[in-house]
Amino acid sequence: MLARLLLLFIVVPLLELTFLLLLAELTRWWVSLLLVVVTGLAGTLLVQTQGLRTYRRIQQDLARGQMPAAALLDGLFILMAGALLLTPGMLTDLLGISFLIPVCRTWYRQAAGRWIQAHFHVVVSDPGGVPHDLDPSQVVDAAGRQVADRQMPEDRGEGGG
Repeated sequence: MLARLLLLFIVVPLLELTFLLLLAELTRWWVSLLLVVVTGLAGTLLVQTQGLRTYRRIQQDLARGQMPAAALLDGLFILMAGALLLTPGMLTDLLGISFLIPVCRTWYRQAAGRWIQAHFHVVVSDPGGVPHDLDPSQVVDAAGRQVADRQMPEDRGEGGG
């Protein structure tokens, strides 16, 4: 975790600064500055329009009684795009722009789905019950409470499974 934070807060800004200085050396200093300002402004407009479109998709899915999982993930990627595009630098801008391209977002959404499936095990059970093949200390209920911290129905003598 420390290595990832080190990468995020030290290495990435150093790379960004290096690329901006290299661009300024190859062109003029104001080209680098203009690039940072233009990508920030354009990113803000793109994030706003795509964010509103995604918000409408979420509302439509909910009105139809469907879970808006894909639209919610799109919203998350658009939010991250906004943060990346407001961060000065070319690498973060490229990643941010890729979050705004629907085809790329579909790929990111699929990758996120694979990661979630690989790292989490989702099981639906009766309220208060834990399937017998799961360790209660590894189960979290929908409210975010660890199940092992609560008294289970079978512990209270109610049966339950």
